[in-house]
Order: sequence, then C-alpha cells, then structure tokens
Amino acid sequence: MDILKHNETAWDNYVTKGNRWTLPVSEKEIEDARSGKWSIVLTPLKPVPHDWFPKLKNMKVLGLASGGGQQGPILAAVGAEVTIFDNSQKQLNQDQTISDRYGLNIKTIKGDMRNMSVFPDGSFDLIFNPCSVVFVDDVKAVWKECSRVLKPGGILMTGLVNPVLFQMINHNGEFKLEYKQPYSDLHSTTPNQREKLMQEKEAMEFGHSFTGQLGGMLQEGFVITDLYEDHGSHEKGLDEFLPLFMAIRAKKL
Repeated sequence: MDILKHNETAWDNYVTKGNRWTLPVSEKEIEDARSGKWSIVLTPLKPVPHDWFPKLKNMKVLGLASGGGQQGPILAAVGAEVTIFDNSQKQLNQDQTISDRYGLNIKTIKGDMRNMSVFPDGSFDLIFNPCSVVFVDDVKAVWKECSRVLKPGGILMTGLVNPVLFQMINHNGEFKLEYKQPYSDLHSTTPNQREKLMQEKEAMEFGHSFTGQLGGMLQEGFVITDLYEDHGSHEKGLDEFLPLFMAIRAKKL
C-alpha cells in the first residue's frame, strides 16, 4: 500500500476531528512568545529546555513533520525564519492560517520527510522534529536527509518513541509481549487489523529499534549532546511503569 498517501489522509482526518496535535496555538501564546515567554514540546509533556536552543533571531528553522500550528508559530514569534515541511496539507494549513493572522515568518511546504530534495544542502541552522518518525518505514532515510539539509554545526532536535510501546499488549490489565522488533502496522498485524486501521483512517505506525533511531543518527554524522525521557502514552497503561518517549538534541559535525 501507499503508506505516504494513507498517512496523509489519516492526518487530514485528525485535523477534522480536532486531534490534540492539530490544534493551533492561541493569540496569547503568540504574544507571550514575542515577549520572551514560551515553551514547545518534542514529546507529549515536558517542554524543551531553552538552553537547547541557540539564539533564534533570524535563524533558519525547519519544522520537520511538525504541522498543526503549534511549534512553528512559537519559533517564528520568537524571531526565527521558519519552514514547515509536512505530509498533511490540512496540518500545513493550520500553520499558514496562524502565520497570516499574526504576521509571522512561516513558509509551508508539503512533502515526505524521507525525501527533502526540495531543499538545497545546508539550508537550515536547526531542525525541530516532534515525535513523527513513527509514521515512516525508513527512519535512516530521515536522518540522512536531516544531515544533508543542515548546515555544519547545525542542531537536530527530535522526539523518539521507545519501541516497546508497540510490542506490548494490555490484556485486561496484564501486559503481554506480543510483537517482535521492529514493529510495523503494515507487516506485524493481521489483515483484519490492517483493514480496521484503514477503515478508521488511523495512521500507520512503525516501532523503530534504537539502532535505527539513535544509531542511524550517529551514522549520519550527528553527535548527541543531550536527551531526556518523558511520559505521556496512557492508552496502553504502560506509562505508569516507564517513560516511553525520548527527546534528543544532536549536533551535525
């Protein structure tokens, strides 16, 4: 199946439904950001530390698969030149609407995070990528493109998901290790389960190994300079036992 097209439809549908990650920031949040009071997330709950960011004024920032009018408008209000690159046109429309309404410096481009050929080498100072590599089958291709479009010394911030989230199933309050790693909605599930995902317009997800997520970054010339773990996935009940999300700050050598 065409994963890219399916997930585009799924995220367009999430916008229509008002999913948490599709709701744009408010006028007050924009005003606060312009006065220096702001926070954004890579993972569900914990704000990214301000000391992770270089001075954002006039910095060229790529919001990678971060449509929805959330992180991009805040970074633009702080003073960055922001480009949002996302697979969902409706998600991009959220950013464009906020940009037009408040006079922000945001450009929106539709595309696949595995192929950013629309951008020349060394286009950006900073890439901000909230948890989204779970929606592509080839995470190493994402890191390769991130390395290419970043300037030397550029910063990559990304949110990652512990693959165990996809491997465990909650059976009446008891957890069972159900799926092998790496997990894929496309190959790990039954035909009936896949058909249900398609009918309900749910995005296809991929539980990448840490070898692919972290090792893939290192192989593309990144050095991890900081990280923190986060909670926030309550639907399976695992959240009370371990943090299932990780925010990474990496620098391109």
